[in-house]
Amino acid sequence: MNATNAAEIRIAILKTGSTYTELERDFGDFENWFEEYLNQPAVRTTVIDVTGGKPDSQPSEWDGIVVTGSPAMVSDKEAWSEDTARWLAQAVTNEVPVFGVCYGHQLLAHAMGGKVGYHPNGRETGTHEVELTEASASDPLFCSLPKTFRAQLTHKQSVLELPDNAVLLARNDFEPHESFRIGQWAWGVQFHPEFSADIMRGYLRVQTPELKNEGITPETLLDNVSPTPEATSLLTRFVELVRQRKAT
Repeated sequence: MNATNAAEIRIAILKTGSTYTELERDFGDFENWFEEYLNQPAVRTTVIDVTGGKPDSQPSEWDGIVVTGSPAMVSDKEAWSEDTARWLAQAVTNEVPVFGVCYGHQLLAHAMGGKVGYHPNGRETGTHEVELTEASASDPLFCSLPKTFRAQLTHKQSVLELPDNAVLLARNDFEPHESFRIGQWAWGVQFHPEFSADIMRGYLRVQTPELKNEGITPETLLDNVSPTPEATSLLTRFVELVRQRKAT
């Protein structure tokens, strides 16, 4: 192996579904949004669609693992999702860096013994503030973020109970478990660091009929959408940590 390949890090993107057809036409699909930030020098990403079954590889074959969002629901416990949860639990045991987003966040919690279900207060969607906990100050992924920052969100289900020994890193007035860490190398975030403001607006426009039926005013949410650079920075920071982990 030459020096360039030796320094390369391999990140698996576990694709757990697809976005709305209307958004895919304009912005691409979930994996494309992650690749925009993960594809840095000496980084090779591989997309694995786990809806067809768990990865053929072992978690230890990867330097890092990212798990996307999904229109599926973790509490449905579909076979592919349960298989992927067991694979993720093995990744955590093997101390492979993991970054789960939305569905990926919930699936990671479920894999490690947490409880996932519908949020008792319904849907959280749009751009909202997230507040870090005191524990975030010593967390290698979150320590450089401000105490509060804005993030893009869209979810009906949540982590209702964190796994034992999980460290709560972020929350807000609606969602008590916006982010957690389990072990030293696995993180879940309920929000979407991969969403641009335009993608968030696209979600709200597609969701407008449902939002109105739920008594939510989409126009107010649309007016409130803004870029979320602090949240997005977690993706590039995760790559840095994967690189550091590989070097040890």
